[in-house]
Amino acid sequence: MIMKRKVWVAAMAVLLLAQQLCGCGEKVKEEKAASASESASGTALSNIFTGELEQNVTIQVLENDTAIEKGYFAELIQAFNEAYKDQGITAVDANMDQYLDLANDGPYGYGPDVLYQANDVIMQYAQGKHIYPLPVESMECYGQIPQTAWDAYKIEKDGSVYYCGVPVNVQAPMLYYRADLLPDDWENSWDKDKDGIPDMVQNWNDMYAFSLERHDADPSAYGYMKSLYDVYFSSGFLFSYGGYIFGNNNTDASDIGFAAGEAEKGAWVLEQLASAMNEECIDDTITTNAYSKLADGTYFATISTPDVYSSFLDEMVSEYKSEGMGEEEAESTAKENLIMTTLPKLPESGDLTEENPKLTDSKMMGGINAYAVSAYTKYPNACLAFINFATGYDMMVKRSEMLGIAPAREDAAKEAGGTSELLYQNLENGNIILMPSIKEVSQIWTPGQTFFTDLAKDAFRAENEKKYPDLESLKAGLEEVDRQIYDAVYTLK
Repeated sequence: MIMKRKVWVAAMAVLLLAQQLCGCGEKVKEEKAASASESASGTALSNIFTGELEQNVTIQVLENDTAIEKGYFAELIQAFNEAYKDQGITAVDANMDQYLDLANDGPYGYGPDVLYQANDVIMQYAQGKHIYPLPVESMECYGQIPQTAWDAYKIEKDGSVYYCGVPVNVQAPMLYYRADLLPDDWENSWDKDKDGIPDMVQNWNDMYAFSLERHDADPSAYGYMKSLYDVYFSSGFLFSYGGYIFGNNNTDASDIGFAAGEAEKGAWVLEQLASAMNEECIDDTITTNAYSKLADGTYFATISTPDVYSSFLDEMVSEYKSEGMGEEEAESTAKENLIMTTLPKLPESGDLTEENPKLTDSKMMGGINAYAVSAYTKYPNACLAFINFATGYDMMVKRSEMLGIAPAREDAAKEAGGTSELLYQNLENGNIILMPSIKEVSQIWTPGQTFFTDLAKDAFRAENEKKYPDLESLKAGLEEVDRQIYDAVYTLK
């Protein structure tokens, strides 16, 4: 349900806020950044976003690499340029690395006018005053995007609420699997509730059992495969049992909660899943190989994000073509056999061998990707027009169709249906834990990777050499992760 909200953007409030939220990042860049600093700190945002389009201008847009590679971005700028040709506004590919550093490049005039990035990146730019707060309540998409998504880009100053990005799509782990690799008799042997959906993609207990069975039958084949090393994907198992990143809705970095609740059960689940894999789960080898290994049938399933669906599909098409299929047959077969769905449910006990377990929803780390406007642009109204066009219903549906993403817009998510709508519902239901938008999030990765790497190694150690033989030791390991993150944030800075 789209929450009702009021955003007070009174002229005087914006005038007072402009100096705090916008402007140049570093004094050493004063000469190059003078125009940005003057317009941002000396002019009210209501005067910047006047609604009067700058005429005969070219805006540089930084997009996602996949959107460029798959042709979506070319279609987007072509459609926008046609719609705004009478105003002489042209959008072009900024032709920059998608992971550029706006804080350092923007003041020198090397940054884009509009950028597409994840919430944690954009909001760190906002904290550094490199991104403009936007008059989002005037945008066509405003009422179609849930408050949860807007909150990822929210800043509160002097009792007023401002947003520094316009949500485009929801990012969260999804299960990818090969329907054609299911057992021939799965409807009898792997569909206990007779709902027409294989049990192993509905709950982790059956996925674990199937993975063991598949590998036992063929030592070169595996069931579920994923690198534990990857904190983004592995941390969701902790969240499912009460863990969290930071307190107070991920805004209080002094309260670190990877060990909170019964998070050790989530670590135990990961350790059990690793025991059905091989030692490539210790580092990022599986993540790197997942596209080709799922395509050639070595892996039955893995998890990744929706935006790489087209990459998995392309790899399968190539595999089928190498087996002698024509282009059309290979593409249709790949689309039929590659399934992307939401994550399986977890046993409340954390025991993947438990018979008839009581199941609970999987929670996962996620993010919201959005468009934002650089504080260094000379054409803020043209930029806003581009974002308004790009986040419109038609372009969001097309983006979903071409890239497999889950739109942040409710109407586009419903039109896309399937997993997009399910992912949207997971966001609304609180099963997607958005990556924090504060700079301290950068300190969680190394301690997390160290723990998850050690956890994966434990699956292959002799019983008498295991570092985490029980829930108590897993709890202690997670508490050490919390301490290391705290030290990185406060003690060692």
